[in-house]
Amino acid sequence: MLRKILKKKTILVLAIAFVVASLGLVYAAGSKGQTSSLSGQVVSVVSTGTKVTEGSVLVTVKTLAGSSPAVRSNCSGTVVSVSVSPGSNISAGQVVAQVQP
Repeated sequence: MLRKILKKKTILVLAIAFVVASLGLVYAAGSKGQTSSLSGQVVSVVSTGTKVTEGSVLVTVKTLAGSSPAVRSNCSGTVVSVSVSPGSNISAGQVVAQVQP
């Protein structure tokens, strides 16, 4: 009897986990990757949940001339994830954020 109950609970937990993971993938699938145009040490990063317009600065890096925008949004929408933080190093061509149009 106890084994049947445990099997049902396990199946229920696995089903819920699958649904949550699927929803996350569907949500992320519509987002657009934001790519760095410069390499360097990150100075500032936009927060997740921020509404942005096309051309908004998402990440700045330290350069010889001072801070420069390394990533600008290529679409208007909401920032859904950022994979870098101040102090980390990024390279040109690296996807560092996701924006949901």
